[in-house]
Amino acid sequence: MASTILVLTALEDVTADLVIGALNEREVPLVRADPADIGAGLSFGARIGGGASAWGGRLVTGSREVELGEVAAVYYRRPTPFAARYGHLPAQQRDFCVAEARQGLGGILHTLTGARYVNHPLAVARAEFKPDQLQRFTELGLAIPATLVTNDAGQARAFAAEHGPVIYKPFRGLPASADGQAGAIWAQRVDPGTFDDSLSVMPHLFQAEVPKTGDVRMTVVGQRVFASRVQAPDGALDWRRTNWNKLIHTPIDVPDPIAAAARDYLASFGLVFGCFDFALTGDGDQAEHWTAIECNPNGQWGWLPDAPAITEAFAEILTQEGGGRP
Repeated sequence: MASTILVLTALEDVTADLVIGALNEREVPLVRADPADIGAGLSFGARIGGGASAWGGRLVTGSREVELGEVAAVYYRRPTPFAARYGHLPAQQRDFCVAEARQGLGGILHTLTGARYVNHPLAVARAEFKPDQLQRFTELGLAIPATLVTNDAGQARAFAAEHGPVIYKPFRGLPASADGQAGAIWAQRVDPGTFDDSLSVMPHLFQAEVPKTGDVRMTVVGQRVFASRVQAPDGALDWRRTNWNKLIHTPIDVPDPIAAAARDYLASFGLVFGCFDFALTGDGDQAEHWTAIECNPNGQWGWLPDAPAITEAFAEILTQEGGGRP
């Protein structure tokens, strides 16, 4: 019977370290690998056909190795993009190597028969589109802010006139600059008087500002739900722009309809884990106080006060039998 847990993540990943520590305490066999180490740090060989109906072979890292058929679960965290591995090459060679690595090694790691994925990378990719997230929320009966996605300044001004004040937020995080420095664009209030034809060069996401009393980060792992009310001392619209060490966390009970909708949301995408953000418009004891903002299918949770309990939930779900591809 398959028994090894394969953890796919970058070398420095505190969140993965927490889960690996919990698995080690349970004496569960595991192999940690970063697919972008392909080369001297990672080699593999996989075969199918000739009587075999599933991929078989061996994955070898600098310190561990595992038979593909022995992988019972895959914890897909945040492996280094293949582009980083081949960034030193000329553009055409780089793009070719990245595509081949994604299709070859990535393709094998996506098809481990019978393994439980937390979460499967294809499910993560499907669930990252904010327009799909918002529509899925409404289909499940969750309240969302009035939202416009557009590259038309006239439509943006009309939306602001109807729903103002409005905020702007990016669909994804800001890519690193040429010198490798990370950056961010936070959710922020915008002045419709500044809208002009420059909006036409790309899509923008505008939302009616929710008159919130607070924010909630809700982490769902399988059937278990963990939630904390998050408050920024400076009252920032987006608490992520605040010093995280100064955030105030308060446990909050999740109304049953909200918890049920979150589980159904994950199931609809083939996910078993997700980090949800909600805006509160009341005390939070009633479902109508909760406005769904987004769900990160591969979100951070190691900084939360209930991280030890979340860690154990991950260890539990990774060691359950069954699973498979979404």
